[in-house]
Amino acid sequence: MTTYISILRGINVSGQKKVLMADLKELYASLGFTEVTTYIQSGNVIFKTSGDLSAGDLCNKIEKAIEGRYKFQVPVIIRNAGEINAILSSNPFLAEKGIDPERLHVTFLGKDPQPSELSAILKFDYPPDRFAIIGKEVYLYCPGGYGNTKLSNSFFENKLKVTATTRNWKTVGKLAELASF
Repeated sequence: MTTYISILRGINVSGQKKVLMADLKELYASLGFTEVTTYIQSGNVIFKTSGDLSAGDLCNKIEKAIEGRYKFQVPVIIRNAGEINAILSSNPFLAEKGIDPERLHVTFLGKDPQPSELSAILKFDYPPDRFAIIGKEVYLYCPGGYGNTKLSNSFFENKLKVTATTRNWKTVGKLAELASF
């Protein structure tokens, strides 16, 4: 059995794409996933499966099930438990003095960005906010708060040509904790 974390983009934001977590949990169970747990209302689901599906196939399966049930599209990004733990240990901002962990975020990318897009985005600078891209994660430090940064999901989606969704550092830690059971 492999433990996965699915991170849904754009549900339950400002009353849009409303999905109850109890319903989402039941939907995942109906797909044959086990030990399904949700965390907060923003669409974080931890589950286990013994199937041979790739992360991409799991995303497609979940996205189709959500669209079939709710009649709207929701992008889904998947990481396994090992990947979430690696994300926690790879944050380059944690090594710096004076960094407030409450101002750290991770933007999860649906796939690795193309080298040309990656090269182009590194030219952008919006101080005091900073970002570092490692693989399929964008580590963010936003001293003025994520709600005030230009380094939003849309920014990364437009510049990198990939799906993106962001979670705060506390949530990423909690997802790793829940996936370790």
